[in-house]
Amino acid sequence: MSLTQYHIIQLLQQQWQARPDAIALEGFGLTGRWAQVSWQAFANITEKMAKVLLSFNLDVQDKTVILAQNIPQWTCADIASLMTRSVVVPVYPTSTQEQAAYIINDAGAKILFVNDLAQYQMACALQAQCPSIEQIIVFDGSVALAADNHWHFDALLDTALAQDAELKAELEQRLADKNLDDLLTLIYTSGTTGEPKGVMLDYRNIASTVHQHDQKLAFTQGDVSLAFLPLSHVFERGWSFYALARGAHNVYLADTNKVKEAIAEVKPHTLCVVPRFLEKVYSAVYDKVGKAPKGRQRLFHWAVAVGARQFEVSQGRSRGNPWLALQYQLAQKLVFTKLRQVLGGRLKFMPCGGAALDSKVAAFFHAVGIPVLSGYGMTETTATVTCQTLDNCVNGSNGRVLPDLEIKLGADNEILVRGDTVMRGYYNRPAETAEALDADGWLRTGDAGQIDANGNLFITDRIKELMKTSNGKYIAPQRVEGTVGSCPFIEQVAIVADARNYVTALIVPAFEALEHWAREKGLKYESPMELLRHSYVVEHFEARLKTMQQGLAGFEQIKKFTLLPEAFSMEAGLITPTMKLRRKMIYHKYAQEINAMYATAASR
Repeated sequence: MSLTQYHIIQLLQQQWQARPDAIALEGFGLTGRWAQVSWQAFANITEKMAKVLLSFNLDVQDKTVILAQNIPQWTCADIASLMTRSVVVPVYPTSTQEQAAYIINDAGAKILFVNDLAQYQMACALQAQCPSIEQIIVFDGSVALAADNHWHFDALLDTALAQDAELKAELEQRLADKNLDDLLTLIYTSGTTGEPKGVMLDYRNIASTVHQHDQKLAFTQGDVSLAFLPLSHVFERGWSFYALARGAHNVYLADTNKVKEAIAEVKPHTLCVVPRFLEKVYSAVYDKVGKAPKGRQRLFHWAVAVGARQFEVSQGRSRGNPWLALQYQLAQKLVFTKLRQVLGGRLKFMPCGGAALDSKVAAFFHAVGIPVLSGYGMTETTATVTCQTLDNCVNGSNGRVLPDLEIKLGADNEILVRGDTVMRGYYNRPAETAEALDADGWLRTGDAGQIDANGNLFITDRIKELMKTSNGKYIAPQRVEGTVGSCPFIEQVAIVADARNYVTALIVPAFEALEHWAREKGLKYESPMELLRHSYVVEHFEARLKTMQQGLAGFEQIKKFTLLPEAFSMEAGLITPTMKLRRKMIYHKYAQEINAMYATAASR
């Protein structure tokens, strides 16, 4: 079928016309014009800003950069840029100046959008490093501007430029000339090794994503979606495109530390998450249950067991009976309803991606009736390749392929993908593009998998990240790290195994949980490092790891570990903006600690 009718600007225009008074965008915790934005206001703002951008001599397919937290202005700047047929380049708000400068220079961006004072100060420094930047536009109106070509977003909306008739005519011509082969965005991959690459996605990629998601999900106009993950990532931005195209009320969360309060207040119908978010909820629930009276513990575990059986019935994999239905009704009343309130109480489904979700965590959410839908995808595939649906949740899988995509397994069971959501290539990198895309259009994902008889995809390994021990055993680090990462006392973990004779780990504790435990045990310490070296703390983690790793093979299990006093951070260059570990940098920084874990064994 033709995807022309799925051009994202055309889909948004339909919503503007059909629902002018309904709320389109909301900024959680914001006041004034950005607290809530109607569809009519959304249309007016984006049209005005598009005309302003044209007045800045932004040509077709020129680049604009957005470096800001999740706020409604992010999407308004995004859509306004797209209306001019320019190309939007998102940059993570947590990026260092060096990282941002690399992306801006590689893209050759003309206009830079930022939000707050810290980002504006970085923008001023970037302008000196990036000669292509001609204008800086700041969302926060309270930031004092330092140059004539620096502007406040809101002030620009109220200028004569936004009303100019000639600019309006030019904008209308650009919109009339729009087509699916225009480049829509450059999204720079995280770059766990080497420099990030700009993934070229066009309007056809987004159009196909919307069309295929329509066939997989039941989305109701007016449903509330909470934009919690960064819009600079393809997952949240792609989802926001889809949600708004289908008439959602999109709520933006700038401060992720307030996600608990936001969920309680907003009560979203949908919420995109990564496994770490679910692991934290899971750990918090089980930690609380572990401290409850024995009777309540038994009630909770009984309810979860009942829910797990009922879930299998709902999926058509098991036969129900009146006794199970009665037990489930009771479990709902006594346990599940309260648990679901933690996530707002009206979730219809919760897309989950970005990494592998531990099967026991997934099973828990399914059992209590919180519909987590795991999926698999990449920036290079406009996010989703496969996903679970409400009637097809196979634990441990990433669901079935989208209806208009093809997947197959190549050498070493590498997952290959072909279809309209696959990228055009890497910007300015023909050699890397040729390496990723073969002559027939198949994308090499670098992930290994298996496909069951019902078409469900299971990710088995990240081919390039497999570790081989000195004993010849292959270990998938994500499997081990995901297994122990659901422990409420562990915030981050990086395993070491390549060319070693056993597995070790660098562990960043969840200090809030650990300090609470230490107070309960009456431990005395004067610094975080002293706490980590306490024999009781080390024994506590040894016991936790022993329990957590029971499902792992002996050669996969962590034999020694080192507790670290500070987290892996972007500032230190140890993680990417999408929270992936930069293993080479971590191993370099902690070489002494790593060598000590192996030297002990060698000296015996």
